[in-house]
Amino acid sequence: MKTSDFYFDLPQELIAQDPLEDRSSSRLLVLDKHTGAMEHHIFKDIIDYLHPGDCLVINDTKVIPARLYGSKIGTDAKIEILLLKRKENDVWETLVKPGKKAKPGTKISFGNGLLTGEVIDVLEEGNRLIRFSYEGIFEEILDKLGQMPLPPYITHQLKDKNRYQTVYAKHDGSAAAPTAGLHFTPELLSAIEAKGVKIAHVTLHVGLGTFRPVKVEDVTEHHMHSEFYIVEESQAALINSTKDAGGRVISVGTTSCRTLESAADEHGRVKAGSGWTDIFIYPGYTFKVIDCLITNFHLPESTLLMLVSALAGKEHILKAYETAVQERYRFFSFGDAMFIN
Repeated sequence: MKTSDFYFDLPQELIAQDPLEDRSSSRLLVLDKHTGAMEHHIFKDIIDYLHPGDCLVINDTKVIPARLYGSKIGTDAKIEILLLKRKENDVWETLVKPGKKAKPGTKISFGNGLLTGEVIDVLEEGNRLIRFSYEGIFEEILDKLGQMPLPPYITHQLKDKNRYQTVYAKHDGSAAAPTAGLHFTPELLSAIEAKGVKIAHVTLHVGLGTFRPVKVEDVTEHHMHSEFYIVEESQAALINSTKDAGGRVISVGTTSCRTLESAADEHGRVKAGSGWTDIFIYPGYTFKVIDCLITNFHLPESTLLMLVSALAGKEHILKAYETAVQERYRFFSFGDAMFIN
């Protein structure tokens, strides 16, 4: 299976640069994964496709304002840092630009010394371990100094930080938003619950591996970066009871999907717990838990496009994407949505 098998032509102007005023007014392409049949709707119509007894699984991770701009102490050279994952207390794995200015021992000042960092190691892939020093609470300082780490294909400034968060974001830790969830409003979620649909929460802290291109031609040789997930006992029970009663498990986004498939045993039972997952789902994969998926439109040749192709079939997905381009759907993080039914 070749990476180039997942290429499609996307006009630049279809990449959404700004979120819509009303989250739930995005367009929704409904795709039947068995027949390839398509329907066109508005996102809030998703409620018509959810049945009493179904379980909607959402990822309640919260994006941290992980992009910091500072200067190298002693030279004032400008340095940009992206926090990737917390290793211990005040030590973070980071992406640093320009890397050549961040050798071990380098000290960096942010916000006129409100926060300082020292590079303590260079990892195999070039990421830096940085130990931060500050007075007060790290999260509060980060909220003051940091910027939202928007994907590289979004060039507009985000006016409101909260528009790159889901309305149910709860647990700090992501370097990117689980974007399928950006379409939900509190009102829509309440209406879905009132219909008799259960809503389960899982947590997967999204890493920048989400945007990392597949650089190998043979799909099976691609290595996924690991991400931390948590499934609570009560939520595992809710999902398993849905399956037992014949209801469908509907994943909101590829992150919820990867969490559930990672936490399930060979019989499809979701196990409570936490850990790191580097699961890579591509055509040929047999899904253990999820039945349907709500997702955004993904980059050509990306691991996320491969995941949705595993669920609905590559031919159906590429045909749906071709249709979405023709119909001028908006793509990627702030774009429109697809329901794979």
